[in-house]
Amino acid sequence: MKSIPSLLLCIASIYTLEAKEPKELDKDVNYDEENLPAYDLPPLLTSSEGKPITTPDEWFNIRRPQIMSLFGNLVYGTVPKPSSPIKTSFKVLKEDKTFLGGKGTRKDVRIRFENERGRVDMLILVFVPNNVDKPVPAFMKHSFSSTHGNDFDVHFLKKNCFKNGWPIGEFFKRGYGFIAVYQQDLVKHNEVEFLKGIHKLFYPKGQSFPKASEWGVLSTVAWGASRAMDYLETDKGIDAKRVAIMGHSKMGKATLWTAAQDRRFALAISAQSGCAGAALWRRKSGETLDKMVTRFPYWLCRNAWKFVNNEDDLPVDQHMLLACIAPRPVYVHSAVGDTWADGRGEYLSAYHASPVYRLFGKKGLESEESPPVGEAIIKSDVGYHIREGGHSVEMFDWLKFLDFADHHLKK
Repeated sequence: MKSIPSLLLCIASIYTLEAKEPKELDKDVNYDEENLPAYDLPPLLTSSEGKPITTPDEWFNIRRPQIMSLFGNLVYGTVPKPSSPIKTSFKVLKEDKTFLGGKGTRKDVRIRFENERGRVDMLILVFVPNNVDKPVPAFMKHSFSSTHGNDFDVHFLKKNCFKNGWPIGEFFKRGYGFIAVYQQDLVKHNEVEFLKGIHKLFYPKGQSFPKASEWGVLSTVAWGASRAMDYLETDKGIDAKRVAIMGHSKMGKATLWTAAQDRRFALAISAQSGCAGAALWRRKSGETLDKMVTRFPYWLCRNAWKFVNNEDDLPVDQHMLLACIAPRPVYVHSAVGDTWADGRGEYLSAYHASPVYRLFGKKGLESEESPPVGEAIIKSDVGYHIREGGHSVEMFDWLKFLDFADHHLKK
């Protein structure tokens, strides 16, 4: 009999790594608001013991730890203690002070992890505007694009930073740095064995696969961003206290989990993250947990499988994850044509997270109604926009993200 990982490898091989049009693949997916199931969200400001949460101290000391534990053990997976101490080192492999016609400096930075179980490297790219006299705020992007050599140069430089590229010139113009962290350095996109990446450094003798409550792919990607932040705290060009974490699609999911866990990130931006990102599980609109674990079985931890078609039994929903980022600002982006990500569910998640922001004296979303298409909510600590179009990050979106960061990081 084949092992579970081997069986899932066979299943996963059915699917390509490229996005497929969901409506062609899934005739049973619901996109109709009138056909959504009735649901009740888990209480946000009531502890597991039934105690009302009425102060920021009670949130941080009672309710938030409960919620984070549930997400860690039941949804994304927790990072275990390594089998032996891991030595982490940073090395600038290359520095180009003439990047983008001399407007900025590009650094290729290697972060190395090693212990007696092996060695794993990740490569991040750091871009900082020239002609500045103090450390700059920055965006860190969970990147689908490789940060390695010619792959990056072809994808990014020849696209001139636009149309799903990175508008670094605009970042420089506004006084921001930009950091790219490649999603596949520590774990493969659809990993089903967990033997070749970072996980092997954590296994004790005899273990060869994560436990049911241990980190899946998204949790590993989030861990990598935190290690990139470790480096940024040593980089004199970046103000590490003013770093926004951002990601799109799968990386939007990872972004929210990153920011919830690592409070060093000053702001989070989730673009079209959908299921396991900003969208509410209980709506079961567009992508669902069932669809996710069928295509990408180990993006979440194995405990998440228990809730397939039983999302109402989850003791958490995604508004609670957004709330765990409070009081730091969070921004959610949707698109009208991206029904797979359930833009309405993404907005409602942000709306239902807002009471925790108000608990801190911050500004949340005031209306349960989604804003008009093309209208961005910038001056709230919970921001949002939905635009025409499909599953992509357009220049319109980047400009709104920067406007949001300008308002919150440059006060």
